[in-house]
Amino acid sequence: MEELAYIPSPSRGVIHLGPIPLRGYAFCIIIGVFVAVWLGNKRWIARGGRAGTVADIAVWAVPFGLVGGRLYHVITDYELYFSAGRDWVDAFKVWQGGLGIWGAIALGAVGAWIGCRRRGIPLPAYADAIAPGIALAQACGRWGNWFNQELYGRETHLPWALHITSSEGGRVPGYYHPTFLYESLWCIGVAFLVMWADRRFTLGHGRAFALYVAAYCVGRGWIEYMRVDDAHHILGLRLNDWTAMIVFLLAVLYMVLSAKKRPGRETVVEPGVPDGEDVSDGEADGAGETDGAGEAGGAGAAVEAEASGDGAEAGAKDADTDADEAKDEVKDEAGSGTKKS
Repeated sequence: MEELAYIPSPSRGVIHLGPIPLRGYAFCIIIGVFVAVWLGNKRWIARGGRAGTVADIAVWAVPFGLVGGRLYHVITDYELYFSAGRDWVDAFKVWQGGLGIWGAIALGAVGAWIGCRRRGIPLPAYADAIAPGIALAQACGRWGNWFNQELYGRETHLPWALHITSSEGGRVPGYYHPTFLYESLWCIGVAFLVMWADRRFTLGHGRAFALYVAAYCVGRGWIEYMRVDDAHHILGLRLNDWTAMIVFLLAVLYMVLSAKKRPGRETVVEPGVPDGEDVSDGEADGAGETDGAGEAGGAGAAVEAEASGDGAEAGAKDADTDADEAKDEVKDEAGSGTKKS
């Protein structure tokens, strides 16, 4: 039966610009990184940090995250690369797909910790700032699975079914649940949830990041359950379902304990930035110093003028006193002259 409505798959996931291959999967990852850094920078400045700090630390976090994501995928799906008839070199072909978010976040956090430590910045504050951006980056990155025609769900005849046309790698052409789209939309919702909760409850000390992790795990659990690609199972559940449940519990536990131990939010997130300083305009500091100097100079001039006025007034009073004394002497002498005559 031909479907009246469905989501078409791209005929190919790579376009060659001469000898240079332009892969849709890579573009989605790159766009996601830019979105995460852009939003994280805005949130970091709003928290009192300096512009550019998020990007500087991302230089450490992103490479670590890519390596961690690939390691998690290769370790959990090792048979794709190290079983009989497989080429282990394919484990390095990231552009063909295969990045585990669990490994990306874990090792990416190590890279972020290194970058934060070099600048004297608390990692939890940085994590809170970039949490919604990471969720949006995942939303962008999931479209890379669409380009590669991978990680779809069970067969369906819903109007938004994904039409798989490739038969490579054991795929069976047909109409399936677009789990890449479900997860992309879920991640967008998680990003807005974290931003709302952060404003509403003034989350700090890593709790906004923990909320992102917990909310993502909830969605990943039911989306993972729908997928039909090969995966390791434990007690009837896919490995990623178990991972999502464990990470969810750890994130919730962190939020509860952190709220009790360190309530509120950090007041200073970056050394050298005074509390309340407007770091978005570098000229403000110079203008403030100039205005302060002008005010100080004006105050000094006013004090000096006041002092001069007081001195003049005192001198005038002394002159009046001398004149009165002179008049009295003249009167006394005149009186004495009258008596002599």
